[in-house]
Amino acid sequence: MSAASQVWVTGRAWSTALGSDVDTVWESLLAGASGITEVPSPVPLRGMLAATVPDLDGDLPAWDRQQRITRATLSKALRDAGIDPGDPRVLPVLGTSYGPHLEMPDTGSLSHWSVTAARGAGCVADPVTVTTACSAGSDAVLAGLAFLEEGVADVCVCGGADVLTLGKRLGHSHLGTMSPDGLRAFDTARNGTVLGEGAAFLVLERAEHARARGARPYGVVAGAGSSNDAANAVAPDPSGANVVLAVERALRDADITPEDVTVVNAHGSGTPVNDDVETRAYARLFADVPRPPVASATKGAFGHTLGATGAIEAVALLQALATGTVPPVPSLRNPLPGLGLPIPMERPTKAEPGWGISVTLGFGGFNTCLVLQGPESVAT
Repeated sequence: MSAASQVWVTGRAWSTALGSDVDTVWESLLAGASGITEVPSPVPLRGMLAATVPDLDGDLPAWDRQQRITRATLSKALRDAGIDPGDPRVLPVLGTSYGPHLEMPDTGSLSHWSVTAARGAGCVADPVTVTTACSAGSDAVLAGLAFLEEGVADVCVCGGADVLTLGKRLGHSHLGTMSPDGLRAFDTARNGTVLGEGAAFLVLERAEHARARGARPYGVVAGAGSSNDAANAVAPDPSGANVVLAVERALRDADITPEDVTVVNAHGSGTPVNDDVETRAYARLFADVPRPPVASATKGAFGHTLGATGAIEAVALLQALATGTVPPVPSLRNPLPGLGLPIPMERPTKAEPGWGISVTLGFGGFNTCLVLQGPESVAT
């Protein structure tokens, strides 16, 4: 990849159940920590576990919580990049699943939240709103990459935000996707997911723009790809073929092969169906790779943050690539035998230099794959 064609990540920020400082949260991940705990509910649920952001007041209305976490995290990412949010060349691309809207029966627009949040963070350009269920955060990054490559913008701040609400907990409880006792991604004892809340945003810049202002890169967004199952409103195509398609499209966009991938940040929701689908997909993708990539999954630490999850996991993948270290998967004791990838349990493991992929699966059949590289890949 030439210096002129690279898209750099020059700023990043997240708000998670383990905190908001990137380095501190990363150390917690490496130590195997989890922000999942019991969260009271006024009505019976299939499980009482959830992951909440510590400094986000749970008594506030859902709209206010969504606004606060989005504005704070968006502003922090832009500050981290050294960019004035009032610069009209900064294009916000904001994703969510349902955000606060299940608690707002009179909602007339699924994009009003993002316009209000972007304005509150000081942005003057109208945001692009992405609402593709649990792939929204990843799709925001995918869209930002496309805008930069096509010359629509010089700078995009991309990511997602979603807050925990009773409506979401009830919905997943009735669907049967919620675990009664813990999120165990890729474990033979997996029995469902645990909802969380959070936000993450990445500042993407075309390399020439970033160089001109002396920016430092956290890494490179090398490619992206997506597909849609159209198989079921809430369940993916069980064959995994469409997950494979999204990954293959992303690898082709980055001009690499499966042999170049050293880290896979999996969706890892902990539901039997999703984990089985990913297991089939990775077994097929990396069947002929002499040295398979290390698998990672962070939802056991952050909860399933819905529309924010892809952006949060992109930040985690950048950290893994920059440090050459993959954190252990929380609560993993007996990995699914068909996975075929090394996956760390109880302690971190090293990863070879190379490319990383982050995969998200969303309701409605949305599958998205991002291809990232660490800072050492920046072309000179």
